Amino acid sequence: MMLNKWAKCLLLTLGFCTVQTLANATRLVDKQATKETKRLYKNLKKLSKSGIMFGHQDDLAYGVNWKYIAGKSDVHDITGDYAAVHGWDLGGIEHAREKNLDGVPFDKIKQFIIESYQRGAVNTISWHLDNPVTLGNSWDTTNAVSAILPGGDKHQVYLLWLDRLAAFLNSLKAPSGEAVPILFRPFHELNGAWFWWGKAHCSATDYVALWKFTANYLQSKNVHNLIYVFNTNSFASAEEFLERYPGDKHADMISFDSYQFAPLNATNQEIKQSSIAFNNSLKTQLSILGAIAKKHKKPMALAETGFEAVPDANWWTQTLWDAIKDFKICYVLLWRNFGWKANEQKMHYYAPYEGQSSAADFKEFYELERTLFEKDIVHKNLYR
Repeated sequence: MMLNKWAKCLLLTLGFCTVQTLANATRLVDKQATKETKRLYKNLKKLSKSGIMFGHQDDLAYGVNWKYIAGKSDVHDITGDYAAVHGWDLGGIEHAREKNLDGVPFDKIKQFIIESYQRGAVNTISWHLDNPVTLGNSWDTTNAVSAILPGGDKHQVYLLWLDRLAAFLNSLKAPSGEAVPILFRPFHELNGAWFWWGKAHCSATDYVALWKFTANYLQSKNVHNLIYVFNTNSFASAEEFLERYPGDKHADMISFDSYQFAPLNATNQEIKQSSIAFNNSLKTQLSILGAIAKKHKKPMALAETGFEAVPDANWWTQTLWDAIKDFKICYVLLWRNFGWKANEQKMHYYAPYEGQSSAADFKEFYELERTLFEKDIVHKNLYR
């Protein structure tokens, strides 16, 4: 009898530890997160050990020389497969507009989010919200953060904007009724100087206060389908990356954005040198981020990247993949394929399209064992 009693206690203890381990693995900022959101978070951590998901901004909405064609995607045209991660932006939702800052109707964004979720893909949302003090755009760097915190003279304006954001996020429901989980990446590229919430335009204390207030307020509005993604631009050290980190209890995932640049009419040699420098920069940053992720037990991502117009024919396998392949990142997301920008007299796209010079290399990138697209993740049931 005594042995059985001890055996039962041991089993109960082991069972409790297993439950606790699972709970710790899926602990999110939002303690009331939906079960699908918790499952996605748990599975993102697991998935990063076996591969890296490929993502693309606005992939289903438009591409080079097309817009709103059902089922079309520049990525799909080349690979026969869709991205595993779909990026969207809600800039403009704060004004209850019909379209976002890039002209995409919010009802279509909602449609694409639900459709991709039903196919097993992942959705991530950023928010280029306007400056609440001047009502200029996100790039109007008039100081505004302190004004929208509690006690600030624009706090009520910000509450209205959050109410509109919450209403949209709460509308993201699958036909079966559950809320679609979202990787939410607010106030991104925070260490840059180009947005009004950037490092040069608010104190670290105010930035962290804004982050925490926003998350808490959305939860108070019953938004429980968010995984909160902390995001910087390129950084040089762990200290720089963590300078405005809100703490482990207030961020679920860590990420950064980093782009490659070269002159518009760069020579092949200049492009090659640019690719080498970018490759080395990504490796350095991912090494730093990997150590941070391990210490803080957070999944990590390269949330935005790309080389505009991809002038390097082998960029996908020799630059991007070579830089990221040895790191456990959940996903890498390329920015949007807008096409011709008349005001700048140049092409603006980051993923290839049929006939583009890097398309063949992108197909090789797609066929790599550890690059994950939609077909690769469907059977993994990320929400179960």
